[in-house]
Amino acid sequence: MSYLYQHGTLGALMSDLMDGTEKIGELGAYGDFGLGTLSGSNGEVIILDSIMYHANEKGEIHTLTGQEWTPYAAVTNFKAEQVLEIDEEQTSQEIVDQLMARISNNLFAAIKITGSFSFMHVRVSPKQKKPYPKFVEAARNQPEFSQEKVSGTIIGFFTPELFQGAASAGFHLHFISDDKKFGGHVLDYKLNEGTIEWSELEEFRQHFPIHDPAYLEREIDLEEVVKDIAEAE
Repeated sequence: MSYLYQHGTLGALMSDLMDGTEKIGELGAYGDFGLGTLSGSNGEVIILDSIMYHANEKGEIHTLTGQEWTPYAAVTNFKAEQVLEIDEEQTSQEIVDQLMARISNNLFAAIKITGSFSFMHVRVSPKQKKPYPKFVEAARNQPEFSQEKVSGTIIGFFTPELFQGAASAGFHLHFISDDKKFGGHVLDYKLNEGTIEWSELEEFRQHFPIHDPAYLEREIDLEEVVKDIAEAE
């Protein structure tokens, strides 16, 4: 049975709950493909073929040991159910339109796009220090990076509107280049040619940081969270 396993919630991260509450390597038991961030909302995690990469605010890519702590990450065991070949340049919006014509608005889906990109624009969340700001405030000063003619892989998920707050409704995508020197949270791209693979997921398994007093005691303002996700993501 296919499922998405998620530790922490994006809503908590948006509410400045940025302390790591699970070792990122623990998520390897639940999936070989995914994304997330590290303690202090430090950078962008890209999980591909069970290898965990980290893009930092300087634009550098490193391989994680698995001992690092995460406040928010999501994984699945990726197995493509549908495949779409692209042989002419398409914008990110054109690809979204094609995907939404093929997947349900009401199911989670894992998305993998592999190929050559004529343009890739990413951002990287800068590491925050206590007292943590709200995520949206940090995101207003996040570094952005662009590259032309880069080959690599987009990793991510589609989340139904119903689950906004647990994750980011719509598409949440990270990128890593084939040479493992460029990556981050995807803002925009143009795919020159490549392969789009996806699978709709039967279950959503939410793991909560039950030993974190800050999470247990915080009253999260859902209305504010939804507004902040719309700006930050």
